[in-house]
Amino acid sequence: MPKLDPAHSASRDDMREVMDTADCLISHDEVERALDRMAEEITRDLGDELPVFYCVMNGGLITTGHLLPRLGFPLEVDYLHATRYRGKTRGGELFWRVSPEIPMAGRHVVIVDDILDEGATLAAILDYCREAGAKSISTAVLVDKNHDRKAVPGLKADYCSLEVADRYVFGFGMDIKGYWRNAPGIFAPKGM
Repeated sequence: MPKLDPAHSASRDDMREVMDTADCLISHDEVERALDRMAEEITRDLGDELPVFYCVMNGGLITTGHLLPRLGFPLEVDYLHATRYRGKTRGGELFWRVSPEIPMAGRHVVIVDDILDEGATLAAILDYCREAGAKSISTAVLVDKNHDRKAVPGLKADYCSLEVADRYVFGFGMDIKGYWRNAPGIFAPKGM
């Protein structure tokens, strides 16, 4: 495993070695089946509501892009960008880069993200949605990390079909030092 010091950028060789030696925790096929299940549940619950989906950038981009075509009902799409990582492997203070443009007041809102880890970012986004007057708020995340360090005790996504062990993970939207969001499954680097 190459040294991935958060204070230093990674080289191309480091990033290739990360992928070459990573453990595949969830295959691409398993991710696709999980997205199918999530879409069925969302359609059942919100298919008649004209909801607005907010993609949490950058991590939620790939999940959102794969989820929305599975939803056969009218919806609006927007994005927001709130992060705690800013290119690092450990989260810090919440930083808002972009607020959504489509108003949430009186709307059925669905927040789509890649992972529910500790949930501090998601909790802050949910507070934002409540303050903005959303009629209802649902969360759809691809992966829930299994541990007891949630920012809000009992915080769970409304729609989530995959769970991973308490390891650093990347792929399908999640990054390692800004890279490998494009990996076609969920991976964990050796030693992390």
